[in-house]
Amino acid sequence: MNTMLRKSVLGIAGLAFTGGVFAGPIAAHADAAPVQGSKPVAVSVQGDKLIPHGVQGAQSHIDLNDEQLANAKAIIAATKKAGLPERAAVISIATSLQESKLENLGHLGDRNDHDSLGLFQQRPSSGWGTPEQITDPEYSTLAFLKGLKQVDGWQDMPLTEAAQTVQVSAYPDAYAQWEQQAADIVAHNWNS
Repeated sequence: MNTMLRKSVLGIAGLAFTGGVFAGPIAAHADAAPVQGSKPVAVSVQGDKLIPHGVQGAQSHIDLNDEQLANAKAIIAATKKAGLPERAAVISIATSLQESKLENLGHLGDRNDHDSLGLFQQRPSSGWGTPEQITDPEYSTLAFLKGLKQVDGWQDMPLTEAAQTVQVSAYPDAYAQWEQQAADIVAHNWNS
C-alpha cells in the first residue's frame, strides 16, 4: 500500500475511535478466513464495470436462500436510490457477505461484536443509527453508501480497500473473497 493511501486509511480509522463518519463494526464473523495475498487473479467475466481490478485472491461462494437474495436485492435497490453505479452495489454486497452472509442479524449474544447489527454489522454506539434503523436493509445500505461516497477515489480502488475504509474491520482483506459472487449477484439482478 502506498504511503499516502496508508496515511489516509489510518487517518480515517482514527475517526472511528473519535466517533467520525466511518465509525463502524469490527468484523463479527471471524469464522471466515481472511484472504491472503493481493495479486489480481484471472480477469473477471463481469468486465471493467463490476470488477475493474479483477478479483483479489481466492474467492468464496455461498448458496443464497430467499431471505439472503431479498437482502441482496434490497442493497441493489438502495444503491440505485442513492444514484450510485453498479460498482457501489458490488462493494456493498461483498461487504454484507463478509459481515453477515447477507443475513439481517439481530443481537447475537456472546457471539456479538459489541452492539453490531444488521446486514453490515453496524453499531448504534458508533453512530450508524438506532437498532431499528440498522436492521432496516435500505437504511443500513444507504448509511454504508454514505460512508463509501466520502472515500476519495472509491470507484478506482480495489473492493477490499474501499470496504475496509468504511467498515474499519479487524480483517481488512476478508472482503475481497466475496467480489466475484457480489458481481454475479449484481449482474443478474441490476436490471430486474
